[in-house]
Amino acid sequence: MLTRRSFAAASAAALVPFSAQAQMRYPVPTVTLVTHSSPGGGSDVFLRELIKHLHPVMGVNFAVENVRGGSGATAVARVARARPDGSMFYATTPTYIQTTLLSRPEFGYDSLDPLAIVFLDPEVIYTRVESPFRTLADAVAHAKANPGRQRWGAANPASLERIAFEKMNRLIGARAAVVSHEGGGDLMINVLNGTLDLGIGEIQEIRAQLDANRIRLLGVVTEERLPDFPDLATAREQGVDLVVTKFRGLAGPKGMPDEIAAMWHDALRQVLASPAYKEQYAKESLVPALKGREEARRFTAEFAAEIAATLRELGVVR
Repeated sequence: MLTRRSFAAASAAALVPFSAQAQMRYPVPTVTLVTHSSPGGGSDVFLRELIKHLHPVMGVNFAVENVRGGSGATAVARVARARPDGSMFYATTPTYIQTTLLSRPEFGYDSLDPLAIVFLDPEVIYTRVESPFRTLADAVAHAKANPGRQRWGAANPASLERIAFEKMNRLIGARAAVVSHEGGGDLMINVLNGTLDLGIGEIQEIRAQLDANRIRLLGVVTEERLPDFPDLATAREQGVDLVVTKFRGLAGPKGMPDEIAAMWHDALRQVLASPAYKEQYAKESLVPALKGREEARRFTAEFAAEIAATLRELGVVR
């Protein structure tokens, strides 16, 4: 537990400019963070909140650039072609790995160099409040009794959420139509207007509608229940053996100096420990899991191998 004195010290440390602490100025004045997510989508929200806390620590200006198209491939290509001087990074999620494995674009996940893993991001399944489904078990029972009658929504075709729903389809024999979207904002609209029976996403991208009591959470696809939603049962508790691991991180062009990667690791460590940022990311059910450059490289390679195995199991790739 933080005492008042240690709390004040931690707060003060978070406000000390990064360049003063590291005795080294960041090499560029402005950093662009690129995401394939639409405005209001999970990665967009993640970046915009993160830069509020990074700016005073690193002493640079930040811009978020939403680059749509190609299930993330266009955004990855934008960053892969950038100078490796610390001026541009891509917001990583499992999508950039899956897009590479499914469509073999010119620039894949392996065209970028992982910089850091920042969070693990729990996925929840939800519906509109007018829906007759009160739990995931209700929705599953209806889907089993009426195969092919439900419509479920996920993010873009190569997203982890899309794969999760396809796997759930197979597990329960629902034959539900899984509809892809370019981002969480588009998906939310179709859940709210009744076009879709279920949606899947992260807490931060559905928070506004959840707080407005316009959507209902049906289940969480994690190993354990979320601390801030203790009454929300996991999919496994409701009879569906489905667990999804989603991460949020950053990657940059290949050839970036180790010194820049080290500066990022130090800055991210500081902001994750900041009481102000802790309060915010706790509201979004994000789990801090900071990994520096070398750890992030290993994590990404292992995750890619697991995703490739899952896609083969589903018969999507050979």
